[in-house]
Amino acid sequence: MTPLIAPPRKLTVSEALSRTGWWERLFVLFFGILILVVTFSLGDLAFALSLMATIATAPVAIWRFGRLIMRTLIWRLRNRLIVAYVFIALVPIVLLATLAAVTTYFVTGQMAIYLVNSELERQVGTLRGAAESVLRVPPDRRLAAIERLGAYFEERFPNFEIRVDQAETFIYPNDASLEKPPDGLADNSGILLKGNKYYVWAHIRSADGEVTAMAPLTSAYLSSLIPSLGPVSLGQRFESQGIRKQKGALAVPDPINRFDIQLTGGREITVAAWDGDSSSRERWLMIQTRFLAVLKIIFSSKQDWDQNFILLLLISLGSLFLVFEIIALIVGVTLTRTITATVHDIYEGTNRVMEGNFSHRILLTGRDQLAQLGDSFNRMTENLEQLLKVAKENERLNAELEIASEVQRQLYPKSVPASTQLAITAHYVPARMVSGDYFDFHRLSPKDICFSMGDVAGKGISAALLMATVQSSFRSRIQNHTGHLCASEVVTELNKQLYANTAPEKFSTFFLGIFDEETSTLRYTNAGHLPPILIRNGEASLLAVDGMVVGAFPFAQYGESSIVLEPKDLLLLYTDGISEPQNDYDEMYGEDRLIELVKKNAHLSDEGIINAVMEAVKQWTGSDELQDDMTLLIARRS
Repeated sequence: MTPLIAPPRKLTVSEALSRTGWWERLFVLFFGILILVVTFSLGDLAFALSLMATIATAPVAIWRFGRLIMRTLIWRLRNRLIVAYVFIALVPIVLLATLAAVTTYFVTGQMAIYLVNSELERQVGTLRGAAESVLRVPPDRRLAAIERLGAYFEERFPNFEIRVDQAETFIYPNDASLEKPPDGLADNSGILLKGNKYYVWAHIRSADGEVTAMAPLTSAYLSSLIPSLGPVSLGQRFESQGIRKQKGALAVPDPINRFDIQLTGGREITVAAWDGDSSSRERWLMIQTRFLAVLKIIFSSKQDWDQNFILLLLISLGSLFLVFEIIALIVGVTLTRTITATVHDIYEGTNRVMEGNFSHRILLTGRDQLAQLGDSFNRMTENLEQLLKVAKENERLNAELEIASEVQRQLYPKSVPASTQLAITAHYVPARMVSGDYFDFHRLSPKDICFSMGDVAGKGISAALLMATVQSSFRSRIQNHTGHLCASEVVTELNKQLYANTAPEKFSTFFLGIFDEETSTLRYTNAGHLPPILIRNGEASLLAVDGMVVGAFPFAQYGESSIVLEPKDLLLLYTDGISEPQNDYDEMYGEDRLIELVKKNAHLSDEGIINAVMEAVKQWTGSDELQDDMTLLIARRS
């Protein structure tokens, strides 16, 4: 049966050429015209037009030609691998070699101009030192000093001139035409532009005179600073079309071999102006030299450079490099075939797994990493079914945790006992799906209301189960009481029950308060819980702690404290999930910050205070993830 869609096939050269469009043909036409224009010198206008047309059509045409050629070349997997290795190995090497050559060209040129500039700066420093030495001589002996300096510097600086201005003026040589510098010309040394000529100069002032030393800065002088490098010039960046045209300039050194290329280096230097303009002007110091000439200067002019040996060494290294490249290409293609075979087997196995066939295995050959990869795939298929079972088990556990969380929410009190004197508000946020924090409140009698809070050691399911045990024991005790209920007796009995029915390492903090509405007295027992905060008239105080945690020791004894709650008093109970969360610097939020926050917001409603506390702790930690269960209970006296 004929397939509905023909599979792709390799294009022949004639088919590839027949698929070229009008854009590619235009490019070929314009490129041919450009060749004719250049060959027969048909004029600048024809050259410009044909060049513009060729450039305009080149990008699209080259892109389309490239696609056709690549489709023809990489049809076979072998050719695809060869092309891949050409791009992986050969192209980066060519690019690196080109980058190295270009970098060597510019760096060597700049190194040559650096050598010249360093020598020039040294000469300027010598000239400045001479001018300064003249000023250090007493005025009556300066004429003799400049004559001695002049005789010395005439050999180093052709047409050297020096001038001393004090009570009388001294000039060397006597026929020198050196003028006194304008007043606007600051003390300086370096390169000076006077008229259209450059000078190396130094101008120094002191209290008893000033010295000016100058010498013409010609191309011949610049080239003589390091004679073996080549011609050097100073001027505008694009002026005078090369250094050789300047009068007196040296010629570029002759090449030692075909690799001894000609280099050009340039550096921008600051030039002062004689005309009184205080602003500096920028000029370019340029040099033309050769690669090996710079290397001789750098490494030592005394070293015997055998250029034929260097050429032979380069050819040998290049040939050796080419041999290694060919070997690497052959080895790469061979290894790639083994890689593609393994990848194909894994592809087939993946399709089988997608179809639900977990019994499929890859045939392993060899003991290399590819074989290990195939073995890993086989182990993956073996473990995949087990992982699916684990995923289903996790889903079941998550569903059970959801049920446990819902059950725990049902354990907390659903309503607050009605009271004309005491308003109670509670809020909790579990760190996980279930919580180890506990709070409760009940009406014990027409005149007594109790409220409690606990914090079970740990988090998660085990803490939630212990919390349920604490709640059931506490509620059983208060529901079966008759007559007066003593807080310390309730906590003592709760401690014994927890110790008898839980593991030794399981314990809980616990606070129980009983409020008498007739006397406004709060009787309480604090079993190792964080001291509640009492806000009265804008001041804060902490309630007492009456014993250790419950469930740890059977012999623990607990006391009972009492306090009269005055109108507007606010009592805050909280767990360590409020005071102990840490910020990025491992600093806890702390009891002091909590007290200040509650004092500041005591005028708000109970819900407003709770929201302020929760938001402050969240900002302190800088994370939405809770570090521990957070529970707050506010009892406010009306």
